[in-house]
Amino acid sequence: MAPSSETATVRVLCQKLLLSGNQPGTLQWLIGSPFFPPFTVVSTFRCIHHSLDFQLESDDLRKLLPKGFEVIGGLIVGDSDAEKSAVEAVRAARRLRKHLSEGGELDDEKIVGASCDVGTGTIHFFISKTEKATKLEPVASVVYEDKSGKYLWENGCLLHCELPIKLPFYFPASSPSDSKEKFSEAVDAVVTQFKEPCAVYIAETLKKASGDVPKPVVLRGKDLGFGADASNINRLPAADQVSDIKMLSCSHFCLNSKTAAAVNSAENADKIHISVLLNRSEKSPTSGAPVAEYFPAMGEARLIVVDLNLDVLTYAPKDLPLMHAVSDLVIPALVDQLYSLKKIILPYLLMEHPQLRIYHFNPPGVLHPITTIYELNYGETEMKQVDVRKSLHLRLGLPLDRPLLRTANALDLSVNDDSRSNVKKRGSFLLKDVHIGIPSSEVSEGVASLIQGSYEYYHYLQDGFDDSGWGCAYRSLQTIISWFRLQHYTSIAVPSHREIQQTLVEIGDKDPSFIGSREWIGAIELSFVLDKLLGVSCKIMNFRSGSELPEKCREIAMHFENQGTPIMIGGGVLAYTLLGVDYDEGSGDCAFLILDPHYTGSEDHKKIVNGGWCGWKKAVDSKGKSFFLQNKFYNLLLPQRPNMV
Repeated sequence: MAPSSETATVRVLCQKLLLSGNQPGTLQWLIGSPFFPPFTVVSTFRCIHHSLDFQLESDDLRKLLPKGFEVIGGLIVGDSDAEKSAVEAVRAARRLRKHLSEGGELDDEKIVGASCDVGTGTIHFFISKTEKATKLEPVASVVYEDKSGKYLWENGCLLHCELPIKLPFYFPASSPSDSKEKFSEAVDAVVTQFKEPCAVYIAETLKKASGDVPKPVVLRGKDLGFGADASNINRLPAADQVSDIKMLSCSHFCLNSKTAAAVNSAENADKIHISVLLNRSEKSPTSGAPVAEYFPAMGEARLIVVDLNLDVLTYAPKDLPLMHAVSDLVIPALVDQLYSLKKIILPYLLMEHPQLRIYHFNPPGVLHPITTIYELNYGETEMKQVDVRKSLHLRLGLPLDRPLLRTANALDLSVNDDSRSNVKKRGSFLLKDVHIGIPSSEVSEGVASLIQGSYEYYHYLQDGFDDSGWGCAYRSLQTIISWFRLQHYTSIAVPSHREIQQTLVEIGDKDPSFIGSREWIGAIELSFVLDKLLGVSCKIMNFRSGSELPEKCREIAMHFENQGTPIMIGGGVLAYTLLGVDYDEGSGDCAFLILDPHYTGSEDHKKIVNGGWCGWKKAVDSKGKSFFLQNKFYNLLLPQRPNMV
């Protein structure tokens, strides 16, 4: 039972309640879960359809939001009259909830209405008790949780179900207009089959842990109950041995222990895979040969086969009975997705069908996964698909210069592996993210600004290629390009020294004799290669002396905050890769996180860190020495993120 508004507490789990780029009048949907305490805000989605087109909004959210989460309110960026704005947000949220439930009855659930003062940024929360209520009740307290991801994934798990369907249907050749009706009837027949007594659902773990793996569990349609109120389903304690399948909870398939780092994201969450089977022979008391039935058509008919590849992801508490997770989450998700695909395909039914593919993402700042349906007939760089991703970025408040929702960033729902494992390339292993876990910079009051994302460490003598004494800038460039690859800005392979030289010859910067030489390159050449191969523009900073670098530490820190790309430092014939700065604005003390490509040893992380090949270099250390020489000219190459989604 929901608490009264006088004692109600709104709990905010999401890191950022207000999405970036909000204008006065902007409406956001507050997302919660029927499995969480009332008025718990897990995430927030921006309303992106003008004039509040609730049909389009509900269609979008039905596809995007996994079952196990729901709209629990609205927030409006409004004026100083907080309650008036909150009333608007509540009305909109209730209308959206009706469209999502496809019911016209009154919505008597208590929901949250919120208003953000556009001038001060203050957010006021209210509770709407019922749809008929004319006044809102102010909220007693608001709690912003710190370890929200941990709360979500220690207590919950994901259920994943893939179901490829080949759906044949006939229609009269003389009446093509009947095709849509026949296709709809075929889809409805599939929906009916999901709830048939002979339907079988097999649950098994997706975790291949070294310990005992639970055996698959078979659930039959005749044993499932449908339409239960998720918030009122009795939870089950975890148990090692359960004889009654109705008493089996989702925790049966979840790991009992995990490392602290492995519980805070959807990617590392416990996952249960659900397979769907239809047992057609169960009705027959005796076995026998297949029987063919003949239904003659009254006239010439045409056959169309539609490929529908369902792929749903749902969220459930670990103590939820498994049978309810299937009947009240997985099956409704399959039904919703089937109807969503039908709606997309209908206009093209008698033409070439769109190539629809479902992907699941867990973008930064969003605690739970989201689901997208992409049309990939022309590839994901086609403008229609780019516009789809831009729309999703706008709805989720994601930056427009990060390819966060490209297919390469989709969740991998296969057996979990260590995402930070080393990468094998050209016969050798490359270390990733070697700066993680290194000693601190010793800048006492400093604020560290670091590279955003992963990279591979390229250095001398890798791949059996001897570039000692001349290839450091090439290696730094390879590290930079690996960063763009791992952030999915490009799919090109990291170029070899020769390929880098060929690129410079092709653009006319070098003579053909440059190919195969041992000549140095610098910041200008690196910028040419990045522009040619990746379409990446660069900013170059020049310094007459190493003593000038600390003076620009604040500007360099802003680069890491806003762009987050690795920087190449060139000084004479030496080049390094800069991964971050630690800057004390008060004292001016600073340190630079240097990745040194001059290392010639094996891919041994401990040896690299202990040898100082990756670590903090003070602008001026305790002995008065500086990493950057006073009498040397330096330049910095700062690659800029492309504006792409």
